[in-house]
Amino acid sequence: MHKRVVFQHRVLPYALVAPQLLVTFVFFIWPAAQALLQSVLLEDAFGLSTRFVWFENFERLFADPTYLNASRVTGVFAVATATLAMSLGLLLAAMADRVLKGATGYRTLLICPYAVAPAVAGVLWLFMFSPVVGIVAYMLRGLGYSWNHQLNGGQALLLVVIAAAWKQISYNFLFFLAGLQAIPRSVVEAAAVDGAGPVTRFWRIVFPLLSPTTFFLVVVNIVYAFIDTFGIIHAVTSGGPAKATETLVYKVFNDGFIGLDLGGSAAQSVVLMAIVIGLTVAQFRYLERRVQY
Repeated sequence: MHKRVVFQHRVLPYALVAPQLLVTFVFFIWPAAQALLQSVLLEDAFGLSTRFVWFENFERLFADPTYLNASRVTGVFAVATATLAMSLGLLLAAMADRVLKGATGYRTLLICPYAVAPAVAGVLWLFMFSPVVGIVAYMLRGLGYSWNHQLNGGQALLLVVIAAAWKQISYNFLFFLAGLQAIPRSVVEAAAVDGAGPVTRFWRIVFPLLSPTTFFLVVVNIVYAFIDTFGIIHAVTSGGPAKATETLVYKVFNDGFIGLDLGGSAAQSVVLMAIVIGLTVAQFRYLERRVQY
């Protein structure tokens, strides 16, 4: 038997959801509609002339080799960032779950990076990997490895992956730690009594029970890597060198605000929105089948 909430006044439910609906309309529906409209228009930089061009912006977009390069960079960047951030978040959560003394301080320190703004996080790693004054670059030179992300595209992509993953580790840590603490200790102890070692207990019992948390974080981390890493890339590499770190979201900014191609930038934002929605739907369609709630 399901309990159902009954409101005495018909207006009250609509009044309760009205603020959220207003926020959704102002910050999502209206900007998305504007992007859809501008994606089929050709406008000059000053907005003095506008011409309806149907799908010409999209045709030029998919014929542009720089856009295809940005799509490839975004795919590599998103997979690497999500994998690194989730792996380290799970590792730190498993370690924090075993800490008895000073657990509160340990967990607080691990949560701190999440409070750092993306641009600030990028600048922190930029200074550490600076080929001139960076401590990490200095240590790498001492080991015989020359580091200069300003000239090497692979090193630049690695740097933004590290910075973006470091920013997201705290978020993953919080959810993994909550998931670990929700697992009944009796299940793990029963496996230990049966002779299962720590590694076997983790992969055969603990990790499968974390599948709902892992699925949720996969979705969140992919969306984060596609959209919320603009500040890090802008602060660290500005899409360079030679567009080696230019992701789709940064290309939208670069073409729209720097190149003043308003129609092309709007078309890119529509495609990016479609890609993120498609990936999210695909994850719910296929990955959720393996999740046991």
